[in-house]
Amino acid sequence: MIELENLTKHYAKGTVVTEALRDVSFRVERGEFVAIMGASGSGKTTLMNILGGLDTPTSGTYRLDGLDMARATDDELSGIRNRKIGFVFQQFYLLDRADALKNVMLPLIYADGTGDAAARAGQALAAVGLAARS
Repeated sequence: MIELENLTKHYAKGTVVTEALRDVSFRVERGEFVAIMGASGSGKTTLMNILGGLDTPTSGTYRLDGLDMARATDDELSGIRNRKIGFVFQQFYLLDRADALKNVMLPLIYADGTGDAAARAGQALAAVGLAARS
């Protein structure tokens, strides 16, 4: 479950302070699907970076499955990003030096280091019609 309460984010450059988020509050229950939509410059990327543990709010509370993300260690945040939070980027971010199979295998190896990453990655590519790219 994702819970945000009165989340704000300000960026300061010299004496100029830009308010990216103001008092954002919402809750997403397990199994719910949510779309974050808005005009350019409305704070979508800032919000996504906070939800992914890549940035911290200026104030307010963000809890993921009951964990106050402001209190999470770097190791906890890495684990959360590996197992609970996923990003689908507007631009794809693949390793140029690796084929599709290796690009899909990489997060699987980080997740559990098991030897079946190649098989699992191959199955995932086949499921989305990309088996020929491996």
